[in-house]
Amino acid sequence: MFTETAFFDILLPGDSRSLKQKRSYVRPIIAMLRKFEVSVAEVDHLELHGRAGIGVAVVAADAGHARGVIDTCEHQVAGRPELELLSVRRRLHGDDD
Repeated sequence: MFTETAFFDILLPGDSRSLKQKRSYVRPIIAMLRKFEVSVAEVDHLELHGRAGIGVAVVAADAGHARGVIDTCEHQVAGRPELELLSVRRRLHGDDD
């Protein structure tokens, strides 16, 4: 069993000046990622208007599948023209951890 986690540090558009506007960007990202059958939540920068930290996790029988799912999630987030993906931190956990 393998678990891969990723943290996406995202810069939101300049018009995100309130938490309500921020949520209007974050909710669709989370909904889109859930289609890949991952666990996903906003986990950091909760009170900042222009930033979002989104955590994603997947459990799979083999490491390659776990990496592939997180790769897909990363490409989907990076491909959104309305935001900038500042950094991604990933970690693979196996039975030996």
